[in-house]
Amino acid sequence: MDNKKIRFVLVETSSGGNIGAAARAMKTMGLSDLALVNPCEFRTYECYSRASGAAELLDDALVCDSLEVAIADCSLVIGTSARLRTLSWPQIEPHEFEQSFSAAGADAKIAVVFGRERSGLTNSELALCSQLVVIPSVEGFSSLNIAAAVQVLAYEVRRISLRAGAQPVSAPEKTPPGELPAVHEELEHMYKHLESTMVNTGYLDPDNPRMMMPRFRRLFNRAGMNRSEVQLIRGLLASLQKAANRIKAGS
Repeated sequence: MDNKKIRFVLVETSSGGNIGAAARAMKTMGLSDLALVNPCEFRTYECYSRASGAAELLDDALVCDSLEVAIADCSLVIGTSARLRTLSWPQIEPHEFEQSFSAAGADAKIAVVFGRERSGLTNSELALCSQLVVIPSVEGFSSLNIAAAVQVLAYEVRRISLRAGAQPVSAPEKTPPGELPAVHEELEHMYKHLESTMVNTGYLDPDNPRMMMPRFRRLFNRAGMNRSEVQLIRGLLASLQKAANRIKAGS
C-alpha cells in the first residue's frame, strides 16, 4: 500500500496546537498528506512546537475552503464520526481499514476525514463519505482529542503498510483507465446529474425530497464504482432526460 495515497483531512480545526499534534501523529506512522478545511491560524509557535519534527507536513498542507475540494481526487472517503441522525450509513471499526482499502483497489486515493473538535462533521459532510469509522471507547466518555483520533487511525494505516511490506512483491499490472476507481469529483457530477434527471422526469419532488439523494448516495457508495460505471450511469441518465424532453415537447 502506498502511504502517499492516504490523505488525512481535518475540518475547521479550532486549535493550532491540535493541528501540530495531528501532524506529528501522522509523521510517526509514515503519513505525509495533510489537508485542512477552513482551519484556524495554524502556522504559529504552538503549532510548530507540538508538531515536533513534522514541520514539513504543516508547510506542505493543502488548505481548502470546503471538504468537497479536499476530497475531489479521492475514490474512498472515510468519515470519523457518529452515524447520520436521519439515515444509517455503512460503519466500520479501525481494524477494518484493511478490508476497505483492499476493496477500493491499489490505485485508489483514500481520504480519512476528521470533524470539528466540539461538533464533529455535519450531516451534509457525512453524506460525502463512503463509510464512517467509529473508534470503540467506553460509554459516557467517548470523546477523543482530535490528535489522539488521528494517532489511532494513522497507526491502523501503519499496520496495514507493515503487513503489506512483509508480502512478496510482484510487478503490478497496469489498470485500464476505465477500471480506475471513480474519484469524488466524478461521483458528485453523477449525483447532480441523477438529481436533475429525477426532478425533470417527475420522480423526485424538490419540495419533498424524502431523503432520496442520501439513499442513492449510500447505494452507489456501497457499490464502489469505477470510471466506466459512472459514465454508464450518466449515459443512461442522459437518455432518460432526452426521452422526457421529447414527451414534454409532444404534449
